[in-house]
Amino acid sequence: MREKLLNIKEIVLSKIDSVSNLNGLEEIRIEYLGKKGELTNILKGMKDLTKEERPVIGQIANEVREAIEEKIEEVKNNLKNKEKLEKLKVEKLDVTMAGSSVTLGHRHPLLLVKEELENIFMNMGFDIVEGPEVETVYNNFDALNSPENHPSRDESDTFYINDDILLRTHTSAVQIRTMKATEPPIRIVSAGRTFRFDDVDDTHSPMFHQLEGLVVDKHVTVQNLMHTIDLFIKEIFGSEMKTRFRPHYFPFTEPSLEVDVTCFKCLGEGCSVCGGTGWSMELLGCGMVHPKVLENCGIDPNEYSGFAFGLGVDRIAMVKYGINNIRLLFENDMRFLKQF
Repeated sequence: MREKLLNIKEIVLSKIDSVSNLNGLEEIRIEYLGKKGELTNILKGMKDLTKEERPVIGQIANEVREAIEEKIEEVKNNLKNKEKLEKLKVEKLDVTMAGSSVTLGHRHPLLLVKEELENIFMNMGFDIVEGPEVETVYNNFDALNSPENHPSRDESDTFYINDDILLRTHTSAVQIRTMKATEPPIRIVSAGRTFRFDDVDDTHSPMFHQLEGLVVDKHVTVQNLMHTIDLFIKEIFGSEMKTRFRPHYFPFTEPSLEVDVTCFKCLGEGCSVCGGTGWSMELLGCGMVHPKVLENCGIDPNEYSGFAFGLGVDRIAMVKYGINNIRLLFENDMRFLKQF
């Protein structure tokens, strides 16, 4: 057995010296030192040796194994270093080459305007409230005092899911939910997506974004409403901007008003953009909350009053950035979006 062990040692060390890669080295290790390797098989015969022979052969076996393992480790390190040097020769890095540019994203213009509007109203003491885009007909129309024959309730104007559920046509439904769940005083704004069959021109889209506000408290008047809107307009567009209130009709407010602002091109002087009037297009609608709406939400109209307003976030973005087609906000054209 002693001769077998020494013979294996010479054979293995010779093979290791001639190996050229790590895979070949691993194959040699398994062939001789593995569980079914030749050295292991020889050592299984130690049970047949005498008590005097076992320690002698055992020591020789350990020396042979250590010699083979040390040689394998030495050659493995040499092969790794060799591969590393060859890899460095092939994979040279030219630090003088220009790096590839990385395109960084940024906020979408609609999100920029939405967050700016929310921040303005938060600074004015309003809370931000959210609501579902899939809404009940009651919250979207009935509670808001919209009669059953109102044009907005037609299937040609509204996306109905069934007779009782629809895609909200305005964020006013969030006001209903808030008034049902919260006792006055209430001061909230809510922004989000709304949906209507509306694609008549470049300023309309079947899906658009609204921001609506609501204030309910004792002794709230039209003056409070007009002052709030005027402050908001000056904050978002500049202190030189003026507001004009015109009578209008909304079923959920009484009285109801539409708001125009100074023409952004001529600043009130009159030009071709504003048709010589000095005023831009209608920017938002507002009014005093209808007593019937307060009653529908469990609020006593004899004790409390309030005002509400709603504006299109998309329209504010179009005016603020001089965009003439609302579809540009939804087409994800990078040539357009990179301008912001």
